[in-house]
Amino acid sequence: MSIELVYEDDWLVAVNKEPGLLVHRSWLDRHETRFAMQLTRNAVGCHVFPVHRLDRPTSGLLLFAKSAEVARTLTEDFAERRVNKTYLALVRGYLEGEGRLDYALTRELDDIADQFADADKPAQDAVTRWQGLGRIELPVAVSKKHATSRYSLVQLSPETGRKHQLRRHMAHLRHPIVGDTSHGDGRHNRFFRETYRCERLMLHAARLGLTHPVTGEALRLDAPLDETWRSLICEFGWERALAPEAPDGVKFAL
Repeated sequence: MSIELVYEDDWLVAVNKEPGLLVHRSWLDRHETRFAMQLTRNAVGCHVFPVHRLDRPTSGLLLFAKSAEVARTLTEDFAERRVNKTYLALVRGYLEGEGRLDYALTRELDDIADQFADADKPAQDAVTRWQGLGRIELPVAVSKKHATSRYSLVQLSPETGRKHQLRRHMAHLRHPIVGDTSHGDGRHNRFFRETYRCERLMLHAARLGLTHPVTGEALRLDAPLDETWRSLICEFGWERALAPEAPDGVKFAL
């Protein structure tokens, strides 16, 4: 089993993580044998160091350093919010225009992975910018309250990096991400599974913008969308929103 390389130089390597793949060995699944870190190491032939997180069900850009020194620099850049992160999400309902949500999040603990964490830690600041890219209304009554069902393609840019931040913020706005089994809407998740064979969380880490920790050059990395994403974008007529000729900030690798 291999992993898709997006970028590599003497100091860095970026991969396009598939949904469902853990970044590294975890208590979340002690029986899992495939990890992004291991697959990346095998692909480039050297040890790699993770510098940020990406939830298991989320696909997209995952950046590694090839040395501990570079990893420390990049980890600090992420912590100090010097890295621009851009995601694509498919959400329930119409989310148009653009906005900025500043909504603190309490610590969300996992029964296994966070069993020794402080459950009483106060809420942490969490900020997400969003921009609507496309919308669709389907003549299907997924909910008994409405004769039709509406969905939106949105660009999400987290200014902070809290656990499950984007998923929780979208749920707070009443626009949960399709495929989110923890914070989403089970009826709409089931509709997408049965109608479009969509078995994944529709959240993709599409782009990273950063300053190269060694050369100092501006670096922009893009992770192409997988078949599920491409199929739904074509089905809903959203190709133009992601096309190369689209306005800056809305171009993504298909």
